[in-house]
Order: sequence, then C-alpha cells, then structure tokens
Amino acid sequence: MIDDGPATARTAAPSPALLADLAVRALGEEARLSPKPGLVDRRGGGAHDDMDLPLLLASAEALRRTFRAVAEAARRTPAGVELREEVGRLGRAGERAMLRATRGVNTHRGALWALGLLVAGAACARDEREAARRAAGLAALPDRLAPAALSHGERVRRLHRVRGARGEAEAAFPHVVEVALPRLRRARAAGLTGEAARLDALLEVMSLLDDTCLLHRGGPEGLSTVRRGAGRVLAEGGAGTARGLAALLGLDRLLRERRLSPGGSGDLLAAALFLDTVPWPGRRCHAEPEVLTCRRWSTSSPPTGPPGGGRTSGSSDRATWRSW
Repeated sequence: MIDDGPATARTAAPSPALLADLAVRALGEEARLSPKPGLVDRRGGGAHDDMDLPLLLASAEALRRTFRAVAEAARRTPAGVELREEVGRLGRAGERAMLRATRGVNTHRGALWALGLLVAGAACARDEREAARRAAGLAALPDRLAPAALSHGERVRRLHRVRGARGEAEAAFPHVVEVALPRLRRARAAGLTGEAARLDALLEVMSLLDDTCLLHRGGPEGLSTVRRGAGRVLAEGGAGTARGLAALLGLDRLLRERRLSPGGSGDLLAAALFLDTVPWPGRRCHAEPEVLTCRRWSTSSPPTGPPGGGRTSGSSDRATWRSW
C-alpha cells in the first residue's frame, strides 16, 4: 500500500454518484449561464431553432446514469483498451438516452464526449491535471466496437485540418485546464460574480478555440468572426464591465443573425465547471481496497498537450461519441 501521509490529511475519493451529480450540475450551470453569445441560455435558443433551456436541462439529467456508470467502470477496470471500449459503449448508450429525452435533438453529444472522458479520469485521479491526463490516455486508445460512420465534427476536422474534439481530448484538454479554469479562477479572485467569471472563461475559450461547430455552420470566416468578437469583449473589460457587457450583447446579436453557435466552447466550459467542483482526494484511489484497479497506465504515457500559451486547436461538435 502507498503511504501518502497522515490519515488526517487524506480525503476520500469522490464516489461515482457524486461525480455524476457534478457532471450533470456543470451541464446545467453552462446551460443557465446568460447572456451567452449564440448559445442556448435563460433568454432562449440563441442561434438554435430546436433548443431551449428546459430541453438542455432534461438532456443533462438524462445523462446522469451514464456518468455514474462511466465512473464505476473506471474504478473497477484497469486503464487500457478494455476500459476504453466499455466507456465507449456506455457513451453511445448515453447518447441514445439523451436523444430519447430530447426527441432526437442533438443537445449534448460533444459535452458527453468531454465529460464522459473526464469523469472516467476523475474517478481515479488526485487532481484535475491527472484527471485530464487519464482522460487523454483513454481518448488515444482504439475502440474496436465504435461505428465506422464519421460525425459532422470528424468531417469538419479533416476538411479544415484542425484538432477537433478528439484532438482536444488526446492533448489532455488544454482549453479546459490551461485556458478556461485559470480564467475562471482569476476572475473570481478579482471579485467578479460567479456568472461574470464563467462568461469570461467562456469568452477566453471562444477567442482561442478552432470550434468545429462554428466551422460547420460558418466556415473559417464564421470561426474568425467569433474569435475576434470574443477577444474584443475581453479587451473591453469582460462581462463584468458595462463596456464589456455591451460588446458581449452586440456579439450575441451578430451570432444570432448569422446562425453561429460556439457549441464546442460551451462544452469545454461545462468540462471546466465540472473539474472546478470535484473534491479531489489526497491520495491515489488505488490505495483504497475497493478500487484496486485504479492504476497507472499500462501503455506509454498519454499525451499532455501543449501549454495554454499557444492557440491550440480543438473542439467538440456535439457529434463525437459515434467515433468511440
């Protein structure tokens, strides 16, 4: 057994039920956050005609069992292809549950990919970076059971030669760990409200991400428009200032008019909100008798991804679980 210090300094690993609750809560917080440019929020469907806030909340709740099952699988199964394929199977089942809840509307496919991997990583991790690395290791492994059909996101990724959702995951979620989380925490430390801090974190991701949702809807020009607009809002002081809020509302009007939805950025914000709330344990969970299979990767170390200082590419197109 590994000795990680006095028992009084240790914290129990979060249970699968808690991880599922936090994942669903993160999706709900992202959905309710307002005003989000081009995205569903408390005001309505944004650039979407087929979505609204109640639909997104129902979709998030429909994924609770999937997130719990993923965490349970990660606790009992050694990291490797077997776990990758089990998590993929659970993810595809979760997608079907989501589509039943939404009557066929694609609400959270990309978020399910990102959060499903991070829930699996968090089940046996000591902190958010280890969770992201474990998620990256899973994403890089093959799934022999995955359907052969390409998602919209994969087609866009190949067409425009960007990383896409898979690349973001395989790089250990740099736009979550190196962009959204630091911005969120700096904004809170500066005294911003929770909503303004989350909006600034979203805008930071939007200003950097090669979002395949935007490339699918608006091509490179649409992506460039959103990235410039998000950067302008932050340059005006962000969502917590009068000038920044005015710029944000102007960007929202533009995105609604042009039917541009930065869904990949929204998915990664939800992932950041999840990691931000996990009560990380003080030791590796493989020291606990009931989770002996939470162990180091048996394959080569997963990629850690580039630091947040560069404009790395990545996104989640809400159609990614098919590639599992």
